Amino acid sequence: MIMNNTDISSIKQQEKKSTWQFLKEELKPKGKLFTPFNIISIPIMILGLILIIIRFWKGIGAITNLTQDVPWGLWIGFDVVTGVAFAGGAYVITFMVYILNMKKYHSIVRVTVLNGFLAYVFYAGALLLDLGRPWHVINPIIGNSFGTSSVLFLVAWHFLLYMIAQLIEFSPAIAEWIGARRAHKILSSMTLAAVIFGITLSTLHQSGLGALYLMAKDKIHPLWYSEFIPILFFVSSIFAGLSMVIFEGSISHKVFSDQITEKNHHAHNSILRGLSKICTGAMFAYLFLIIVVFVHGKNWIYLNTPMGYWYLTEVIGFVMLPMILFYYSYRHNNVLLIKIASIITILGIIVNRLNVTVIGFRWDAANQYFPSWMEIVVTLAVIFTEIWIFRWVINRMPVLRESPNWVKYSK
Repeated sequence: MIMNNTDISSIKQQEKKSTWQFLKEELKPKGKLFTPFNIISIPIMILGLILIIIRFWKGIGAITNLTQDVPWGLWIGFDVVTGVAFAGGAYVITFMVYILNMKKYHSIVRVTVLNGFLAYVFYAGALLLDLGRPWHVINPIIGNSFGTSSVLFLVAWHFLLYMIAQLIEFSPAIAEWIGARRAHKILSSMTLAAVIFGITLSTLHQSGLGALYLMAKDKIHPLWYSEFIPILFFVSSIFAGLSMVIFEGSISHKVFSDQITEKNHHAHNSILRGLSKICTGAMFAYLFLIIVVFVHGKNWIYLNTPMGYWYLTEVIGFVMLPMILFYYSYRHNNVLLIKIASIITILGIIVNRLNVTVIGFRWDAANQYFPSWMEIVVTLAVIFTEIWIFRWVINRMPVLRESPNWVKYSK
């Protein structure tokens, strides 16, 4: 049967109509609207949007307590520096699956990469809020006013390229969602190269964020400043990212249980146990490093001070304690304890990053910086918006659920 031009045109129009209809259906809300999370998050996101408009309308000083002496506050210390550490699970898991061929963790690769990608996109967006003149964000990328040898230039390029690498890693899921078979084949062939490139970039900018603070020796408390900050940031990003994988994975396992296959349901506890073992090793290495740094810096005199007590709280309560819990829970196969240890570790990373960027930064200044309530609301709005998009993608794309049958047949 030979089709004429009219038939071919009709088929193409039908395909376009089907695609448009598909996207229209997918954009519709799924599930209940009035849930506890929605009721809490929607007002905060609306208020956050209003505050962001005010920030760009009247300037950064209109809603923040930032000054010329303290130009980096909560939005840098938490949204960027802390958030990037939590996104470290993406490069660790992809390294384990694609480089070490640990197939046991393959079922959590996509959801981990998705979380990492969204984290970088939103934290890069939050970075714009902190810039006095956001339109100058191009400067560190092109090296203008900074120079191509500056740490900020390297971090900017690492961020930009790593987001592209993560998008390529996740793109096969998007192709499966829209049924683009040819694109899926091409994108899947690029995955390994994107993973290797992304891992390289991630290890560099995790330490690069710490390197930014090497230039603030006289401003950071001696208990948190050392020339080894880049190494400490990198090592801590390993167990920070995996702890976030454990925490978010446990929540997703319950919230999206209908999308997870029975096989992956049974493998969940085993995966958590394996991640707890890795966290134990990484935290032991980190603890050893901070002890060496402390002894090397000869900072004994600061221990018997309020800041010294806070430092010991961080080391003992948020590093040593969860490390022991991870080890014990792995040895005794206690999943609940693994989840508790991950929460303590997450809190510990928040404490550590804020100690370096906010609490221990200009600790001796006459006027201390405290974030305004508006800064906190905007931060919460950014987090809630990220969660909304994460949930939207999970409910529509094959992230936790199995790929379509045509993917299996095409292999």
